[in-house]
Amino acid sequence: MKIVIAGAGAVGTHLAKMLSHQDHDIILLDNDEDKLTEIDSHLDLLTVVGSSTSMKDLKEADVKKADLFISVTESEATNITSTILAKKIGAQRTIARIDNQEYLEPENKEYLQTLGIDELIYPEKLAAKEVISYLSRSGTRQMYEFSGGKLLLYGIKISSKSVIMDKTLAEVSGMTQDMDFRAVAIKREDTTIIPRGHTRFSRGDLVFVISKSECIEKVMNLAGKRKYDIKNAMILGGSRIGQKTALELGKKMNLKLLEIDKDKSLKLADSLQDALVINGDGRDKELLKEEGIHKMDAFVAVTGNSETNILACLLAKKMGVKRTIAEVENIDYIDLADSIGVGTMINKKLLAASYIYRFTMDADVQHCKWLTVSDAEVLELVAKPGSKITKGKIGDIDFPDDANIGGIIREDKSIIATGDIQIQTDDKVVVFTLPSAIKKVEKLFK
Repeated sequence: MKIVIAGAGAVGTHLAKMLSHQDHDIILLDNDEDKLTEIDSHLDLLTVVGSSTSMKDLKEADVKKADLFISVTESEATNITSTILAKKIGAQRTIARIDNQEYLEPENKEYLQTLGIDELIYPEKLAAKEVISYLSRSGTRQMYEFSGGKLLLYGIKISSKSVIMDKTLAEVSGMTQDMDFRAVAIKREDTTIIPRGHTRFSRGDLVFVISKSECIEKVMNLAGKRKYDIKNAMILGGSRIGQKTALELGKKMNLKLLEIDKDKSLKLADSLQDALVINGDGRDKELLKEEGIHKMDAFVAVTGNSETNILACLLAKKMGVKRTIAEVENIDYIDLADSIGVGTMINKKLLAASYIYRFTMDADVQHCKWLTVSDAEVLELVAKPGSKITKGKIGDIDFPDDANIGGIIREDKSIIATGDIQIQTDDKVVVFTLPSAIKKVEKLFK
């Protein structure tokens, strides 16, 4: 596939990195020559210096022959203009990053499609959705729902109280034959492991599990975790993510939002009827005490500064908050923040890149998620008629070693994958895969 990406910021660069592992012809267009030179030295792609709103520069980037044109610059106006122009020049499919909720309303989205914009991506909305999802299930990390919650993927840390610590996967399977779940990966320090029968669970492992919804509490008990209700929460930062999260959560729990800018606080107080808006610095320990941080079940830091969010979450944990979520936009900080116990992390740029990535695959991909603290992807793929994945039982198929089938959704039924199950045409299959196996997995589902 020939793909032109406009914008060499964090979203465009990460997307180009993901795609460079595949057999795509990638062109990255940006007006910052120094940035492109740096990227060109690390990735196997073609860079073009120029403006994505210039017809001349778009033609130079060979947009006319592009199967997919993606505009993810920091400017919404630039993204909209460039996708319209790219479609006019000849791009087969176009995607634009936006910052305006109004464009997602059905009538507006339909109008933009008539202009040549096939898909819209709103990173802040994706991030707010992630926060809300994480807070809906206490005790877990990186909660994802597939097919409306028929299957769930979540991460659980193995504590010293866990009954499965130091046991192998085969031993745990023998202990839990009546439970519908499957451990699909383990994050251990800096390594992501696809577990096999002999793999042993260790204290501190972050285990990624696929299960049915009703099984979560049993899995948590195995890991030494306890479920608790989140009734009181505090949000630091009146960003778009903070606002969208507050609008949704304010109806379900007691919510406070801290914003350091006084004028912005006044505006937020008018628009957020179900949340108490407080003007103040969320890094101020005394202010947090005054606002009852010790009574909070969850703390969400979504200011525009990664360092502030990390430090605020560490402070909230020290003051007794069980559940903390930090927006960490500096990708280099993610592993460090995870190792020092910040809690759950979100990165709207990586969420956007993962969302877009599924449009670059030949297989029918319903969902694609890049796991924040892992170097892996989770895909929900549809088994096409005659595809190799349907030609035998899972245990008999030559499935890549760097990937794992977690579960299957067949019509309204969810099934945890085992070796003796045969995937059928139109099944939705949840696959956990490292980058090295994505292309092989894709071929099995084509």
